[in-house]
Amino acid sequence: MSATIGNQKNSRNCDPARGIILVVDDNLANLEVLSSFLDQSNFEVWATRSGEKAIQKLDTDHLPDLILLDVMMPGMDGFETCKHLKSDPRIQDIPIIFMTALSDTADKVKGLQLGAVDYITKPFQYEEVFVRIENQLKLRNLTKTLIAKNGELQQAQTQLIQAEKIATLGHLTAGIAHEVNNPINFIAGNLNFVEEYVQEVVDLLKLYQKYLPDPPVEIQNAIKTKDISFLLNDLSKIIQSMQVGTDRVIEIVSSLNNFSRHREAGNKLTNLHEGLESTLLILGHRLKANAHRPTIQLIKEYGELPHIECYPGEINQVFMNLICNAIDAIEETQNNQDFEEISKYPGVIRIQTESIGERVILRIADNGSGISEADRTKIFDAFYTTKTIGKGTGLGLSIAYQIVVNNHRGKLSFHSTQSNGTEFVIELPIR
Repeated sequence: MSATIGNQKNSRNCDPARGIILVVDDNLANLEVLSSFLDQSNFEVWATRSGEKAIQKLDTDHLPDLILLDVMMPGMDGFETCKHLKSDPRIQDIPIIFMTALSDTADKVKGLQLGAVDYITKPFQYEEVFVRIENQLKLRNLTKTLIAKNGELQQAQTQLIQAEKIATLGHLTAGIAHEVNNPINFIAGNLNFVEEYVQEVVDLLKLYQKYLPDPPVEIQNAIKTKDISFLLNDLSKIIQSMQVGTDRVIEIVSSLNNFSRHREAGNKLTNLHEGLESTLLILGHRLKANAHRPTIQLIKEYGELPHIECYPGEINQVFMNLICNAIDAIEETQNNQDFEEISKYPGVIRIQTESIGERVILRIADNGSGISEADRTKIFDAFYTTKTIGKGTGLGLSIAYQIVVNNHRGKLSFHSTQSNGTEFVIELPIR
């Protein structure tokens, strides 16, 4: 080691708390001289004399900003220590600079392949040590800044997509409701008159039968051929069916309006059960039986919920995303099963609501494929999807998280066991 390092004063005017440096070297003299130099350079220094002790030192919540690691040490050498540190997710992004007297290129390549970022060659030179440490810390800080900025950009992008998606869906449902509303109101309004006019015709025919019981043969044959009694009876049933159908369409239009809330802006006192029912009505076709599976069973266990302050259109979007995901998970589970097997264990979606203190809690659970352990930490990340290409955008859960957590100061969590289903839990403040 160069004797100048221990005696040379650092002439730089350095800011305090420049960073924490962990120095790992079995040579006590090296530790003392290097620690003294780094201390004069306004670094906080941690020192250990073996790879094992370095690993123990790092088994805490507080971590260094950079590690200076000697290559040649008894027991666990620098290469083995580096390999161990780089396998720990908490530590693997901390830059490691090897300290070595080895000049063999193969040794240097080995260290770099293990994850080290640089080498300092013994005997040490003051400027080299300082510059290499400073450069790596700058690179690490820049990397952290870039990661943070990238996260902010992704969040901003997700929020823009969320806003556009909600607006588009709102305009779409509102537009459909408006277009359907006028003709269905016309039909519903005129059905009453049709029923009244038909009844008047029926009454008139009955008068004819009463006062002219023996009409000409031609009329008698026509009555027998047309089965006038059946026609009159069935005509009344048809009108009643048409009335039921128009009432159902009016109900759907009302639900579309309720879902989109296109006439409302901002924070509103909202009945969450109405939003759930509107969403389920819109998704009703996806719950019905088809050629590949029986009907998905829907279990609703609603508690007493107060009206809460929220953005109803956004909350309805959360319901839509979570229920759609539940249906997708069930269908994914049933893809490789035959119809008879699925019929024994049909898909089930359970929706539960309750109020606890100043919060309301909604649970949406399914008995679908569940979420694998590897996917659980990423499930709310923007653009991350476990679905096949072309089926998922990776935005549904991310948008739901943004709406619940960021826009409503609530919580969105989940419990899942692979192959045994998933339960998403929404917690929203009442005010």
